[in-house]
Amino acid sequence: MSDTIALVDDDRNILTSVSIALQAEGFLTRVYTDGETALKALTDNPPDLAVLDIKMPRMDGLELLRRLREKTQLPVIFLTSKDDELDEALGLAMGADDYISKPFSQRLLIARIRAILRRTEHAGGGNGGDAEGEAAPVLERGQLKMEPAKHRVTWKGDNVTLTVTEFMILEALAQRPGIVKTRNQLMDAAYHEDIYVDDRTIDSHIKRLRRKFRQVDPEFDAIETLYGAGYRFSEE
Repeated sequence: MSDTIALVDDDRNILTSVSIALQAEGFLTRVYTDGETALKALTDNPPDLAVLDIKMPRMDGLELLRRLREKTQLPVIFLTSKDDELDEALGLAMGADDYISKPFSQRLLIARIRAILRRTEHAGGGNGGDAEGEAAPVLERGQLKMEPAKHRVTWKGDNVTLTVTEFMILEALAQRPGIVKTRNQLMDAAYHEDIYVDDRTIDSHIKRLRRKFRQVDPEFDAIETLYGAGYRFSEE
């Protein structure tokens, strides 16, 4: 079954051109010109991934994402203006999986969509049922438990809700506790395509991971920063 991509943007030219490009690659598309209309459609009948513009009338992309995150972990890519660094960081902090600055290459957007969908399927979040082959083994490190087949994470028995990108970064760190992972290595773990992602994106994901774990345990400090080197998962 083809994956369905929802496009939400008030620029009809972008909606038309991106929709045509995605359909040529075998995707199904649904398009919306404002956040309010998209919110009900995306919650009532979730697609496999949504591409959201940030700057929209009636309800902007940030508010749409905030409302979506109350009900779903639907993978989301943001489209941002070139100079909207604050919006990019805020979007990632709120749970977006990735962002692309306008003007953008449709080829790049399609590559990132494929990468996120592949990670979603790896984490057991796809719509196509059980993955073929054996399920990925449960990973336990101290108080951390990760179940890739269920896309489930707990800390001291409490659930921690992560996006697909957050899950993949945490898994890369927890697989080898005590070993420093550079930002490039974490990029490779989270983005299997040959896609450029800057350091700030990885740093934003790490900050969001820490924030989510501290919501269930204010003393959480298992993800350590090694300045100038990268990050590691504490052995303790």
